[in-house]
Amino acid sequence: MLTGVALAVVALLAFGVTGAATAYTKLQGNIESADITDLLGKDRPTPAAEPDPDDPNAGRALNILLMGSDDRSGENAEIGGEVEGMRSDTTILMHVSADRQRVELISIPRDTLVDIPACPRSDGTESRAQKGQFNAAFSIGAQSGQVSDAAVCTIKTVEANTGVFVDDFVVIDFAGFIRMVDALGGVPMCVPEKMEDAEAGLSLEAGSQTLDGSTALALARARKEVGDGSDTSRLVRQQQLLAAMVQSVQSKNLLTDVPELLQFLNAATSSITASPNLASITNLSGLAFSLRGTLGGNISFMTVPFAPAPTDRNRVVMTAEADVLWERVAADQPIVEPATPAAPTDPAAPADPAATDAPAAPAEPEPAPSKTPGKDPITADDVSTVCA
Repeated sequence: MLTGVALAVVALLAFGVTGAATAYTKLQGNIESADITDLLGKDRPTPAAEPDPDDPNAGRALNILLMGSDDRSGENAEIGGEVEGMRSDTTILMHVSADRQRVELISIPRDTLVDIPACPRSDGTESRAQKGQFNAAFSIGAQSGQVSDAAVCTIKTVEANTGVFVDDFVVIDFAGFIRMVDALGGVPMCVPEKMEDAEAGLSLEAGSQTLDGSTALALARARKEVGDGSDTSRLVRQQQLLAAMVQSVQSKNLLTDVPELLQFLNAATSSITASPNLASITNLSGLAFSLRGTLGGNISFMTVPFAPAPTDRNRVVMTAEADVLWERVAADQPIVEPATPAAPTDPAAPADPAATDAPAAPAEPEPAPSKTPGKDPITADDVSTVCA
């Protein structure tokens, strides 16, 4: 979705919309910028490359932590019910390759048992280092009441447990997500079976559906009464929803429909807190321009490999396969090994005497390997938005 937002920003600037300066100022003012560099400290993984001060995103891989905030104050209380404190049940590490040919989004289950380091907050307090459930890091940081402190503790926890340097972050809340989906005119999806979850406010019939913002949020939040009730199953539905949203953004004629473009941009940039690099419309547009050739088949979604925790079967732990995954991300290597091409035929090789002049029968196409949701990566092109 960040890619879609950025591409639309480029369109606004490139086409010289009437009143573009006013629109630019409004969009820039929508995003809350938070510089957390000092709070993150010096004890961090090594970044892939030092940023160019004139173009921070040029020629280097980027790791962007996307967090969904379950903050139930103000407008969000009307959506999810008022609850004290801040939580985050959705955290995705988005890796953008240095050659801008791949975007890989890796979901981290909230129930993953991890080491949570000591986390300094902007009010001068600091939490103690502890072991706990991954999503506790967001709540621990947020005890100051600042979403930026929640981001600090989550980033420190991700870096401590993966060895991957996080370059930037984005936090979006309930209201912002709803507005973004509604600005797209909804998200088409194939709903395989009837889904009901009273706590999330979800009621969906099976079949081809176009989800409005509130329904899409309910689907993203539903857990206890859908499927096996696990958070890891919910991550699969979230990935399918995000893949469908990518398809919607890429299929919309946002580049030429100025009113729709401005409506989408206004929705997409509201209710967002981001690191300064991504809070800058100029930097965001530069990143978008570099990603303009990235196709849906090169936008991948997966869940970090996990297994039930030995100490608590209701929690999970990252496996040895996860270690390999994070090493690949840190090295800017594809999260899935590319297929090995067939060996080329040597034209100088002697002909087979047993061969006849009859034309060879066309080879049967090999069926695409089946993918296990939640285990195997999927791409934006893998998700069908219309039921067969």
